[in-house]
Amino acid sequence: MIDIRGLAYFVTEIEQLEQWQRYAEDVLGMMTAPAPGGGLYVKMDERPFRILVLEGAQARYYASGWEVASEAAFKDALVTLEKAGVGFELAAADFCRQRGMQAIAVLTDPSGNRHELGWGHLSDCQPFVSPQGVPRFLTGEMGMGHTVLPSPNFDASVAFFRDVFGFGLSDIFNFRPAPDAPAIRIHFLHCNNARHHSLAIAEYAVPSGCVHVMVEVDSMTEVGRAHDRMTARQVPISATLGQHLNDRMTSFYMKTPSGFDLEFGCGGLQVDWERHSPFEFTRVSIWGHDFSAGQKQQA
Repeated sequence: MIDIRGLAYFVTEIEQLEQWQRYAEDVLGMMTAPAPGGGLYVKMDERPFRILVLEGAQARYYASGWEVASEAAFKDALVTLEKAGVGFELAAADFCRQRGMQAIAVLTDPSGNRHELGWGHLSDCQPFVSPQGVPRFLTGEMGMGHTVLPSPNFDASVAFFRDVFGFGLSDIFNFRPAPDAPAIRIHFLHCNNARHHSLAIAEYAVPSGCVHVMVEVDSMTEVGRAHDRMTARQVPISATLGQHLNDRMTSFYMKTPSGFDLEFGCGGLQVDWERHSPFEFTRVSIWGHDFSAGQKQQA
């Protein structure tokens, strides 16, 4: 199995880069800069970027960037992919330079989601200075946050992430839109870091290519300030403030310019995986998180 250390970045597309620039700077409190070869870097820590925004005719989530620890781990990952019969392409030098990695293998999972697996991130030693005064985002060894991907080919996707990508099961939620409806499965998965989940996969299709991504700050104060900025900039809300049952994250959800949701939260669990037992939870949140808020706003 591949030893993935965390979600290094994600790539999204939109027709007008300025929409993401305004959203990143004014709402998220992140820095932006032109990306090599075109596009927009969105910076949230000491790395040059954690979000890459590319111009595209379709607003969507484009790819998840995963990181392994070393060149040796990357070579081992390629062997694992080959043995599993998973096709991949090694990215060209300009592509790797834009993504800020020494080498990248590009592949798709059984549900068609694109993944970019790399090692050796670039660093320019430039500090993160938020235009909105956000002191810091929680990244480092835990990666940039988490992503939740549509996985209609669910059983094959579970096997792929478990047996090839090496993810472990954190917990399970079986969503039922009605009490007598068939369960829609959502699995929360962790890699080789303490974050409760770096990935979740959901048994349904999503036109934007992503259910949501999550970024984490270090205080409820910063969650509240971001909520105020969302309201002031009239960004559509997707779910009200609440606290999740499984990872204990206190957060709210809002729409990104590319159509998928972004969870902005604090207080997420950091887990000792040798002591953790996966479980099935039967409600999404301990309190709050009214996901009908987005539908009410559209009505």
